Amino acid sequence: MAATVSLSPLIISDTTLRDGAQMPGVHFSINDKVAIAQALEAAGVDVIEAGFPAGGAGEIEAVRQVAAATARPLIMALCRAVDADVDAAWQALGDAPAERRGVGVFLATSPLHRRHKLGKTKAQCLAMIASSVAYARQRFARVTFGCEDGSRTEPAFLREAYTAAMDAGATAIGFPDTVGVLTPETARRRIAMLVRLAQPRGVKVRAHFHNDLGLATANTLAAIAAGADIVHLTVGGIGERAGNAALEETVMALTLHPGQYRRAINVDTTRLTALCRLVAQRAGFTLPPNKAVTGANVFATAAGVHQDGLLKHPDTYLPFRPELVGAEGIRLPLSPLSGKAALALRYTELGIALSADELSRASRLVKDADKDAWRDEEGLLRRAAAAARQDGAA
Repeated sequence: MAATVSLSPLIISDTTLRDGAQMPGVHFSINDKVAIAQALEAAGVDVIEAGFPAGGAGEIEAVRQVAAATARPLIMALCRAVDADVDAAWQALGDAPAERRGVGVFLATSPLHRRHKLGKTKAQCLAMIASSVAYARQRFARVTFGCEDGSRTEPAFLREAYTAAMDAGATAIGFPDTVGVLTPETARRRIAMLVRLAQPRGVKVRAHFHNDLGLATANTLAAIAAGADIVHLTVGGIGERAGNAALEETVMALTLHPGQYRRAINVDTTRLTALCRLVAQRAGFTLPPNKAVTGANVFATAAGVHQDGLLKHPDTYLPFRPELVGAEGIRLPLSPLSGKAALALRYTELGIALSADELSRASRLVKDADKDAWRDEEGLLRRAAAAARQDGAA
C-alpha cells in the first residue's frame, strides 16, 4: 500500500480584484467584482483581496459589497502606510464580521523608492511602518505588512522593516517582487530568510510575485518550498505589466506534485476553467489558446503522432485529464500534420465511410491542400473523399 503524504496547509489568497484590476484596459464594475468574488468563494479560495478603499467611494463600496456577498473567505483591503488609508478600509469592512476582515499595509523600502518616491530615510520608514501597523491593529485583528519593491531592498533593511512591523503587531508579513525581477533560487532564499525571522513569533509569511520575466508561478512554487504560509495570486495571471503569478497554474502544480510540495489547499480544481473564463469575460479579453492549464489548446493537438496516441489512450499526451480542471474534453483539430487516425475520426463524424485505401488517398490530398483550401475544412474533406473514391474506381 502506498504511503500517505502528510500535507501542511497553504493559504490561497487571490488579488484578482485588486492587483488584477490594475491590468491596463481592465475596468471591473462592482457587479463584476461581486460575481468574481462569489466564483472565487465557490472554488475554495481562502482570502480575497477585494480592493484599495483609499482609491475613492467606488472602491469602498465595491469592497463592502464583496464582503456582504460572500460568506467564508477572509476579505482583505490594501492600504498605504498612512492612517487615512486604514480609515478608508474600515469604512469598507467595518460591517463585516471581525474574523472575516483584514488589511494589508505596505510601504516602499528599496533604496530607489526611498530616495525618489518617498524622500525618506531608513529611520523615517521604520517609524512609518511601526505607526501604521499599530494603528491598523486598533481596528483589525489581521494585519499584513509588505515591503513594496522588497526584491530590490537590502536584505538587512528588509529584516529591520519586518521586525518593526511584527513588533507593532503585524500578524503576517508579505514579500512582494514588485517589478518581477527575481528567479526561483533568489526567491527561495528571500522567503527562507523571512520564514526564519517570522516563524518563531507565530507570524505568517506571504509571497507575491510579478511575471515580468515569466517566472511568477515558478517563483511562487519556490516560495512555497521555502516555507511560505500564504501565496498571493490572480486568476489567469492578470495584473499590471506582465501580470502576476497565476492561481490556476500554482494550484495545478501543487495538485499534481503533492509529494514535492507537501501542502494542502482548499481549491476545487474542477472550477478552474470556468473561473478563468469568467474573469476573462468580465475583464474584456479572450484567454490565449496556449494559456497554461485553462487555454483551449491544452487538451488539443494537431500533430498526427499525438492524435494517434490520444485516440489510443488519453494519458499518452496529456498532463492531466480535462475533467480535472472542468474543461470540456479532448480536441483533435485537423491540420496538414494530422495522421490517418484523426482523419478517419473526422470522416466518421461527417458520416462518410471510406475504405483503408480510400482513406490513404484522401489523406494525401488533404495534406497537400493549400492554406486557402483549409479555410473550408469540411468542403476540403468532402472533395478529398470524392476524389479518393473516383481514383479507386478508375
